[in-house]
Amino acid sequence: MKVEVVTMGLGYIGLPTSALIASNGTKVLGVDINQKIVNQVNKGKVHIIEPDLEKVVSETVKKGYLKASTDPISAETYLIVVPTPFKKNNEPDISFIEAATHKIIPLLKKGDLYIIESTSPIGTTEKMQNLINKSRPDLKGDIYIAYCPERVLPGNIMYELVKNDRVIGGIDNSSTQKAISFYSQYVQGKLHATNSRTAEMCKLVENSSRDVEIAFANELSIICDKADVNVWELINLANKHPRVNILQPGCGVGGHCIAVDPYFIISNFPKESKIIKTAREVNNFKAEWCVQKIKNAQLEFELKYKRKPKVALMGLAFKANIDDLRESPANYIAQKISQSNSNEHIFFVEPNIKNHKKLKLTNLHVAIDKADIVTFLVGHKEFKELKNISNKIVYDFCGIM
Repeated sequence: MKVEVVTMGLGYIGLPTSALIASNGTKVLGVDINQKIVNQVNKGKVHIIEPDLEKVVSETVKKGYLKASTDPISAETYLIVVPTPFKKNNEPDISFIEAATHKIIPLLKKGDLYIIESTSPIGTTEKMQNLINKSRPDLKGDIYIAYCPERVLPGNIMYELVKNDRVIGGIDNSSTQKAISFYSQYVQGKLHATNSRTAEMCKLVENSSRDVEIAFANELSIICDKADVNVWELINLANKHPRVNILQPGCGVGGHCIAVDPYFIISNFPKESKIIKTAREVNNFKAEWCVQKIKNAQLEFELKYKRKPKVALMGLAFKANIDDLRESPANYIAQKISQSNSNEHIFFVEPNIKNHKKLKLTNLHVAIDKADIVTFLVGHKEFKELKNISNKIVYDFCGIM
């Protein structure tokens, strides 16, 4: 088929983005290095849990507007929607962006639009511009290059891709306007024009700001535990103040945005980013604190009842009602607890996934029935409906009770 848009990456953002564009009658080729994902998409199936996504993918594949492949082909617009992980030293890794760009460089032609949506360190769009110019000097000044980060919430992606405002920054004004013209076909939210560096920084600042706010709530929960104060009641009362809005604490911070993006700023500005760095430390420590609380609960139970307790660890995803384990503090906590316990004493519950690479999953109701200690790590909707836990020792790290 003659393709208008190529999306490089069919992950948690790339696939919904591809499906949305295709649902508007634009022919899209989604590219992914994973052949299994490509095969699934071409059957109209999805590999992630996201409301309405499978329906849109199925319909657009059947109508011929969406197709998947491991290799890109010539198009008019190229979206880079690949992961940007960080290295062991917490420095951002843009190698996936570079690899995706290298794949499409031979296909580029005059008038094409190249957009990075992947979260990126400041200056990445300019680096890719230089990479393209070096490989294709014949196209210098003749293609449009821009950066437009997504800002969607897992569990509501298909709605927010359409309704949310977008920040669009080109390497020059003509690139910005070209990208705005492209997104205006699919996005109902306002499209805000800027330059690529500001757009890159905007994405990092948005998630760093949330990380700082969550860190305050998590630190408060630790203080309240020591002060014998109910943190949930406290926050509810404090938020009655007209200018106070404290977030809810959890067992840390996960996902591929809030738990990662602050490091992109910290790595470039280590001396200046004091609050941002401290917030990351607080949120990482909260997971360690939860691990210690669980271990202490196990020890207290064993000393009192002269036997090892059976513990249900409820939830492994990084947030409620999704299947995404990326940077999940709950997943980290579960694996730390598993290292010091035998399988017969620990039950791992995650209703949104069928299998786990390292942990043996247990049915929700079986785990609750057998457990002496129930620890809520993630506020999945299934957990809120539980009624038979009054005779259990409960540790609630996410406010589900």
